[in-house]
Amino acid sequence: MTTPHPNHDRGLEFDLSTLLSRRRTLGVLFGAGTAAALAACTPGSDVSGTSSSSTSSAPAAATATEGTTAAASPTASATSTVTRAFAECGVEIPEETLGPYPGDGSNGPNVLEASGVVRRDIRSSFGTSTTTAEGVPLTVTLTLLDNANGCSPLAGAAVYVWHCDQNGKYSLYDSGLEDQNYLRGVQEADANGQLTFSTIYPGAYNGRWPHIHFEVFESMSNTTAAGQVLAVSQIALTEAACKAVYATAGYESSARNFPNTTLTSDNVFGDDGGIYQLATISGSVAGGYTAALNVTV
Repeated sequence: MTTPHPNHDRGLEFDLSTLLSRRRTLGVLFGAGTAAALAACTPGSDVSGTSSSSTSSAPAAATATEGTTAAASPTASATSTVTRAFAECGVEIPEETLGPYPGDGSNGPNVLEASGVVRRDIRSSFGTSTTTAEGVPLTVTLTLLDNANGCSPLAGAAVYVWHCDQNGKYSLYDSGLEDQNYLRGVQEADANGQLTFSTIYPGAYNGRWPHIHFEVFESMSNTTAAGQVLAVSQIALTEAACKAVYATAGYESSARNFPNTTLTSDNVFGDDGGIYQLATISGSVAGGYTAALNVTV
């Protein structure tokens, strides 16, 4: 067993005291990247994960690959892109259940109080275990937008994400995984309202469409404070990407479970077909996937 870092058990408060000052310094770099971050706020993808005809055309060099959707890129100037993005936002992310395995203290263990939970790469457990979840690589980027302020970037907010492993099991809860905390982590939004996690493609289990859970907090310092949650929702993954991933070794149980639930019959996404939670996904099994979603709160 790897010897834990001497500060591994000092809690989230210790992590934040050493992390926030550095991140806030980086946060002042609010420049031309804003337009790029908000460009994805053009009209969204349809329920199949294919960009609608009203979106801007992607550059010729951008092509969708295996089981993917090509993200729309702006062709107008940065100024007009930002104006258009602000005008077309306004639909807040649907509120959803935390689910039975949140690990935030509302139903059993609270990983948010553990030192090490603030991280970009969530594939491995932290603390006394270093077990790594196996699976097809997935990079998840969320762009947080403030609906009350014209969908401006929600800089400084924090997001906690968690999801199941390739077998549809959750760390901290499922049998044999009670001492693991992989596929869980917290990040702070930058000046563009963006944050990114490196993880693996979640598996599928009976009764649910493949998804990723997340909570949005007002700030990093409020991630463990009751009443500071701005939104609780889930990211829906696209059918094409799921089929490609679940055809690979290690996802055998997901391949069996995936056909049993559709996006529209899912008890979370079924009310609106998941159109506001369906990620834009690109990539391939060989090279890994990227998933992006605008989250308006």
